[in-house]
Amino acid sequence: MSLIRVGMIGTGGIAGWHARQLSELPEVRIAALADPNAAGRAQFAAQNKLGDIPAFADYSEMLNEVELDAVVICSPHTLHFEQASAVLRKGLHVLIEKPMTCSSEEAKNLIGLAQEAGKIIQVSYQRHFQPEFLYIRDAIARGEIGKLTSITASLYQEWRQGTPGSWRQDPALSGGGFLMDSGSHIIDVLLWTTGLTPIEVKPQLHMHGTPVEIDTFTSIRFAEGAVAGLNLVGFAPCWHETFVFCGEEGGVFYDNGRITLRRSRQEPIVPELPAVSTNQDKSFIDAILGRHDVLVPGEYALKVVQLSEMIYEAAGYSPLGHLESEEVS
Repeated sequence: MSLIRVGMIGTGGIAGWHARQLSELPEVRIAALADPNAAGRAQFAAQNKLGDIPAFADYSEMLNEVELDAVVICSPHTLHFEQASAVLRKGLHVLIEKPMTCSSEEAKNLIGLAQEAGKIIQVSYQRHFQPEFLYIRDAIARGEIGKLTSITASLYQEWRQGTPGSWRQDPALSGGGFLMDSGSHIIDVLLWTTGLTPIEVKPQLHMHGTPVEIDTFTSIRFAEGAVAGLNLVGFAPCWHETFVFCGEEGGVFYDNGRITLRRSRQEPIVPELPAVSTNQDKSFIDAILGRHDVLVPGEYALKVVQLSEMIYEAAGYSPLGHLESEEVS
């Protein structure tokens, strides 16, 4: 295959990021767009210098009328399953923005469809390609801090202030609030870097008067013996992201991109990290071309969906607005 023809479903903010990364690849041509918003389609085509590209209000028309090899899905969360299913049934590869789906049943079905079609399904968790998180994963795997005993993962963001009136606060489109949105990246890091298996969760959720959950504080117990605190604060004055991985012989501390390795009574180590060598889109295309395996496969993304479900269910919370617990406020 000399040229990968890519269709885009959804032309919102994150789609522009994918378009820029795809435009850097000589093996790729963005061949068609689909988005219900005509102005959004036109703006996207102009900003990314796509010329008179075929553009559709209905993604199914794009799939039927344009010859494609792959599709990038950047639509609201609850639409992912239907759209990815249609893409795979057309025999096309698919890259899905996070979260993969809004239920584990849907995620399993997509994995099955991809296997039947013999096509790649990849989820766009960009931290898998960032040197900081690759270092953390590898340091844990090498035993640099010994057996993991605890993890604290926290994200603070002005999410509540920035999303009123948008689809992100519409449960029918978002499938949940801050946990399902930006929080999905933090759950991804927690599970991917450690390889741990969550077996029990105890959450507290705060709605802050919105239709979806904004703040989530969850204690997690893992089958391997470690415990974790997952703190997702969508009503904050700024973006701040921290992780602390403690083991029997040391700890790794991440604070807004800065990493420190600490051992008792020893000087802290600040590792030198390599430059970024790939990203979600390049790795997706490289996997299609057989240059390496899929780096964020559906089977992994399923684990993120499953933990999200565990947290919602333990809180007695349905993202569609059915509240069953006094703990949700």
